[in-house]
Amino acid sequence: MPHPPHTPDGAPPDPAETHRANLPLPPPEPVDPDLGPELAPGERPERQWPVLVAISLGGGLGAAIRYGAIVVWPTPAGAFPWTILAVNAAGCAAMGVLMALLTEGWPDAPRLARPFLGTGMFGGFTTFSTYAVDAQTLFDGGSPGRALGYLALTVAAALAAVVGASWLTRSAVRLGRAEGSPA
Repeated sequence: MPHPPHTPDGAPPDPAETHRANLPLPPPEPVDPDLGPELAPGERPERQWPVLVAISLGGGLGAAIRYGAIVVWPTPAGAFPWTILAVNAAGCAAMGVLMALLTEGWPDAPRLARPFLGTGMFGGFTTFSTYAVDAQTLFDGGSPGRALGYLALTVAAALAAVVGASWLTRSAVRLGRAEGSPA
């Protein structure tokens, strides 16, 4: 049985400063700017109510838009679920644009812009639960190859959409700044 790691002076390491590999821990994650600092013990979370309302309203709007896409472009039973793939990729692209704008082009955006649009609207618009159900339906319908293809294609499309849209938006913001236009 190996002995526990020790510091050079022979004392056991402080668990708050190390992890399993006896390496320093990364710095703590920043506090979500939409919520502000953590609540003190006994403090009431009134500051969070506007954020929760913004997320709820945005989520309802995003879900309604997704429903509209499904009504306009329905997927027949047993067919490849192109609508949900497109919805998820479009939602990820929109999230990439939003985050690039908020970090580079619009740093003084209203406090509720990110929870309303990002977590709410784009979170309600995308539907990775339907993606999982669609894959299971393809698999159960005797199309395991299409199900696996759908699983892989959706993840690849979503990642490519968020990375590509973010990169394009950041590039456009930087180009706009270089040409002197306010961005």
